[in-house]
Amino acid sequence: MSASRWYGTAGAAIAEWQEQLINLSHSLHDEPEVAFAEQASAAKLAELMRSAGFKVTEGAGDLPTALTAVHGEGELTIGVCAEYDALPEIGHGCGHNIICAIAAGAAIGLRAAADRYGFRVKLIGTPAEESGGGKQLLLDRGVFDDVTVAMMAHPGSIDAAGARDSSQACSRFGVTYRGHPAHAAGAPWDGVNAADAAVVAQVAIGLLRQQVPPSSRVAGFIRHGGSVTNIIPELAVLDYEVRAPDADKLDVLRQRVHDCFRAGALATGAEVSFQQAGPDYLELRNDPWLIGSYGAHLPDFGRTAVALPPGFNSASTDMGNISHVIPSMHPMIGLRGATATAHTREFAVSARSAAADEAAIDGANLLARVGIDLARDAGRRAGYVALRASHRSAPD
Repeated sequence: MSASRWYGTAGAAIAEWQEQLINLSHSLHDEPEVAFAEQASAAKLAELMRSAGFKVTEGAGDLPTALTAVHGEGELTIGVCAEYDALPEIGHGCGHNIICAIAAGAAIGLRAAADRYGFRVKLIGTPAEESGGGKQLLLDRGVFDDVTVAMMAHPGSIDAAGARDSSQACSRFGVTYRGHPAHAAGAPWDGVNAADAAVVAQVAIGLLRQQVPPSSRVAGFIRHGGSVTNIIPELAVLDYEVRAPDADKLDVLRQRVHDCFRAGALATGAEVSFQQAGPDYLELRNDPWLIGSYGAHLPDFGRTAVALPPGFNSASTDMGNISHVIPSMHPMIGLRGATATAHTREFAVSARSAAADEAAIDGANLLARVGIDLARDAGRRAGYVALRASHRSAPD
């Protein structure tokens, strides 16, 4: 049977579930939930996958809002990652409701071809992408151990499918200064001002930025810097992140930024401590063959990939962590007509639009086609299976 026939079979299955997939996207958008609190979102996805004939396991990897949905047998397991956490205050300003619908649709499409070509499809519901590194936690806990290749697609204002579309490495951490309180009018000299330490550190970081390469980023805010004006602040708490093109450059930048915070402590006499906010996000490594297959199918949906210059994409994703262990792809699928950037209220509006619905269905079809291409390519399939077997048998 020709590949085009099986594309059609997968497409027909996705079309059959199109209404439910779009309803899922809309429902997630209407009820946004933040990292590790996606109870309703995960339950909605689990219900849909059960209805589509998958064996669903909720609470995968001992994460209450993670899940897996599996169908088929064989040495090749095609993993499809679903995200569904939203941003605080903004909601689905990163379009994870679309990502979830794409993943569910792709898994349903692949299910239609799985028995014919003898492979497994495994949808993995991954919580806490925006913060918390849910994929790394699931990777550590063995949820990806049986996955041969992993894929997902992320909405944006353009279509992009190339090796340069990789994301940055990212580290998030908290900083706590502890000083000593004193009456701000009566005896301010008796105090150690933790808020002043934060100010010194932020000035130092601002000056550091002129020596930071354009491809790197430093961002943060003061979460707590005092309670009343007439008491010298004894506590200051900041949330910060650093981003760089790869993990090695990230380590260097993080050390320099930490030194800026230490300078604030030295200048004021406050004590400083650092709290890692979650796993580091590694830079994304799109697998050349997988992303090439995805790009080859874009014209069938009236889409053209935009060639991005190096360093264009300054976002980060925990899918990067998966891509360092498992051949993976994470292309961008465009919302036609959208101009807003992600993590804005304007993009959240675009994430529940006709263009978003179209992207969800196109994305599901595109991922399903890549999976079918792999399943039908005996040499490529055997190579990926052998690669994963060698990784699993390698010592830690």
